Amino acid sequence: MTGRSSPSSEHLAEMSRRAWAVRGQARVHGKTLVGCAVLSEAGEVFVGCNIEHRFRSHDIHAEVAALSGLVSAGGTTVAAVLIAAERENFTPCGACLDWIMELGGPDCWVVCEKTQGGLEATYTASELMPHYPY
Repeated sequence: MTGRSSPSSEHLAEMSRRAWAVRGQARVHGKTLVGCAVLSEAGEVFVGCNIEHRFRSHDIHAEVAALSGLVSAGGTTVAAVLIAAERENFTPCGACLDWIMELGGPDCWVVCEKTQGGLEATYTASELMPHYPY
């Protein structure tokens, strides 16, 4: 599937736990609470949740919040992203995928869960955005 190794089961378990925990901090006007955990190449985990604004164009997506935490801490490369949302077939939007591609590249793992620890789907960023101009 990819040239990059998949995250270890220990990393996935920690990412899942932390993404679901931070999801509880989400600020929404709609109905979808989202939590996200990103794993740096160095093995560090950063989290973020969605923060919705009454003027929806100002919303901050959970993936961008988590990626911002990684960059703010001095991280440069993302190995994996785990998204926690109680929705069917939930994947990152195009804007979030742009950031995942920017910081993780086409081999970055993207894991989606609709229940805690209930791995729903695993992709590479390039599978979700196959025509991205590398």
